[in-house]
Amino acid sequence: MRIIIAGAYAIGTYLAKLLSRNNEDITLIDEDAERLTEIGEDYDLLTLEANPGSIKTLKEAGAPDADLYIAVTKDEALNLNSCILAKALGAKKTVGKVDNPEYIDKDSQNFFRKLGIDSLIFPERLAAQDINDSLKMSWVRQRWDIHEGALVMLGIKLRESCQILHQPLKDISGPDDPYHIVAVRRKDQTIIPGGNDKLEDYDLAYFMTTENYIPYIRKIVGKESYEDVRNVMFMGGGETALSALNTLPEDMKAKVIESDEERCEKLNEVLNKKTLVIHGDGRDISLLQEEGIDNTQAFVALTPNTETNILACLTAKRLGVRKTVAMVENIDYIGMAENLDIGTLINKQIIAACHIYQMLLDADVMDVRFLMNANADVAEFIPKKNSKITRKRVKDVELPKGVTIGGLIRGQEGMLVSGNTQIEPGDSVIVFCYHINLKKIEKFFN
Repeated sequence: MRIIIAGAYAIGTYLAKLLSRNNEDITLIDEDAERLTEIGEDYDLLTLEANPGSIKTLKEAGAPDADLYIAVTKDEALNLNSCILAKALGAKKTVGKVDNPEYIDKDSQNFFRKLGIDSLIFPERLAAQDINDSLKMSWVRQRWDIHEGALVMLGIKLRESCQILHQPLKDISGPDDPYHIVAVRRKDQTIIPGGNDKLEDYDLAYFMTTENYIPYIRKIVGKESYEDVRNVMFMGGGETALSALNTLPEDMKAKVIESDEERCEKLNEVLNKKTLVIHGDGRDISLLQEEGIDNTQAFVALTPNTETNILACLTAKRLGVRKTVAMVENIDYIGMAENLDIGTLINKQIIAACHIYQMLLDADVMDVRFLMNANADVAEFIPKKNSKITRKRVKDVELPKGVTIGGLIRGQEGMLVSGNTQIEPGDSVIVFCYHINLKKIEKFFN
């Protein structure tokens, strides 16, 4: 597959690294030679120092024969224009990053498709959705509602109070139990568990269940003492915070601490009245105490500085906040943040890259998520008629090592999957993969 990426910034370089490992034919365009040199020496891809808004450049990069053109520069207008040009030259699919939330509503998306842009991504909105999903339950590190909650994935840090530790999974998570444990992160190791594996203290376990059994999961993992999130404090009032605050669940109240006085004025203009904007430093303990940190169930740090976010979350935890969320833009810090028990970690680049990655798959793929803490992928596949996955029961399909099926949705009903499950064409199937290229999995669904 021939893929052209315009913009050697965070999203572009992450995608280029990911796709080059999959032996895709990648060309990375950027006007900055230094940025191209940093990535070009270590990965199998072509680099082109040029302006992606030039027809000559796009032709030289191979746009007429491209399967996918991705524009993720810092210039929104350049992204839109180069996508339109690439499509006109013959690129099969185009996707562009935008900064204007107006562009991603349904009517605008249809308008841009007519111009030749197949998909638009607004990373701040994607990150805001993940933040708000994580705030729905203070005792959960990560939550993913699939088909409006027909199935739910919960990432939970297990403590000594968990009732299901040190027992073989075959005894606590069998075909008739209302949950499956589909992945476990243990220190620096990710496990796709089998029946003989056991859960241990401080594991980060990923549960697949249905919404009506969430209270049961909460009980068996020993999290009933955790308060539900009613009051949440944000540090940093950038675009990600603004998107999250504007879509915050109705039953939550929020305060946002922003160090820039001019930005505070802007936030006061655009945020709803239930959000209090405070001018100050979110690392100031006296300010946090004055603003009621002791009555806050969640603290969300979204400044542009990863170290600041991590330190602020540690401070909030020391002051008694159980639920913390940190924006970690530096991927090298993700492991450290997890070891410090920060809580939910958000990285806009990885979230946006996953959204783009699903466009590369030939099978019908509704969604792709990357579990940063577990270094694993989750994808929602829809099997076609006569595909391999529909010919046998799950236990007889011989899926690759490192792959497990967590559940499926048939019609509007979510159900867990066991070895005896027969998957049918049209089902939405949730697949967990560790160290497996999703391109190798899609052949089972085509």
